[in-house]
Amino acid sequence: MTEETDRYRAPALDKGLDILELLAGQPHGLTRAEIVKAMDRSAGEIYRMLERLVARDYVTRSPQGDRYALSLKLFVLGHTHPPMERMVSQALPVMEGFAMAAQQSCHLGVYNRGDITVVAQVNGPGHWGLSIRLGVRVSLIDTGSGHVMLAFQTEQRRAEMLAEHQALQEARDEAPMQPAELHGILEQVRAQGWWQGDSQQAFGVIDISMPVRGPQGQALAVLTCPFIRRPDRSLETDLQAARDQLAQAAAALSIR
Repeated sequence: MTEETDRYRAPALDKGLDILELLAGQPHGLTRAEIVKAMDRSAGEIYRMLERLVARDYVTRSPQGDRYALSLKLFVLGHTHPPMERMVSQALPVMEGFAMAAQQSCHLGVYNRGDITVVAQVNGPGHWGLSIRLGVRVSLIDTGSGHVMLAFQTEQRRAEMLAEHQALQEARDEAPMQPAELHGILEQVRAQGWWQGDSQQAFGVIDISMPVRGPQGQALAVLTCPFIRRPDRSLETDLQAARDQLAQAAAALSIR
């Protein structure tokens, strides 16, 4: 823990959140003794915190009174504001900061039924740039966004995505790719942490894609910059700067 975060500690709040996070991974709940053992705290302080969480309806107690589990209150709170709107509202200021610093446009994509759907778009501040329409779906297989989304998933989740994509790709203009070739690309993306390459959709564009990660490192979304080269700047220097700035933006949006 850093000195800055330690400075603003709230032990009671931390204790309550620790209990909620512990119970989140226990679909059948835990007894008070099991919670005390798992958290390595005194029975008295755990009992008081559990009683407050029960009183506020965050935690339920079994009819026998010996087992505690999460209620649906956190689920309800999480859905009082639609998750996608919340993600976009948090992402736009960060994306605008990137666009201003890099002088490039960028867009945010999320996985949706076998492909990537663009949910946010910010234009660069200059006269020229490449933008993509909100709501458009791009391929999971032959785009940087798709490669990054696939690369940062568990094997099981990646297989599910690819299976769903196969069911949706009929009548889709998509560059064919053998499984071995795709596997090699995903390995490289995982190793370097991002994807960069010539766009398969537009000549003269270099796509840079970065994962917006969840707590376990999985890609929740992908932030992409369709990089347009400027003749008055060094390509390598400009590209490196844009990549660094995009990485910072993606890290700012990731859940640590």
